[in-house]
Amino acid sequence: MDVVFFLASALLDLLWWAVLLAVIVQMLIQFGVLDTRNRLVWTISDFLYRTTEPLFGRIRRVLPNFGPVDLSPLVVLLLITAGKMLLGATANALIRSGMYF
Repeated sequence: MDVVFFLASALLDLLWWAVLLAVIVQMLIQFGVLDTRNRLVWTISDFLYRTTEPLFGRIRRVLPNFGPVDLSPLVVLLLITAGKMLLGATANALIRSGMYF
C-alpha cells in the first residue's frame, strides 16, 4: 500500500513542477528571453505544453474570461495541492482504522 501512495504522491509532485515550469518557460518566451527557433527550447516548451495543456484547457472552459490574464495554472496548482492533501488524509484515515499498517 505504501507503493501506491508513494507513486500517487510522486506523480502529483511531478505534475506540480511541470505546471510551474510550463508557466515560467511560457513567460520567458513571451518576454523574448527564450527563442523558440532554438531546437532545445522548442522541444522543452513543446513537451511542457503537451503535458499541461489538457489540464489548462479543461480549467479554461470553466473559468470566466479575464482577458489577457490566464488563471488556469493557478487553479491547477491549487487542485494538485488539494489532491496531495486528500491523499495524505486518506492514508492517515486508513492507518487510524487499522486497514493500513
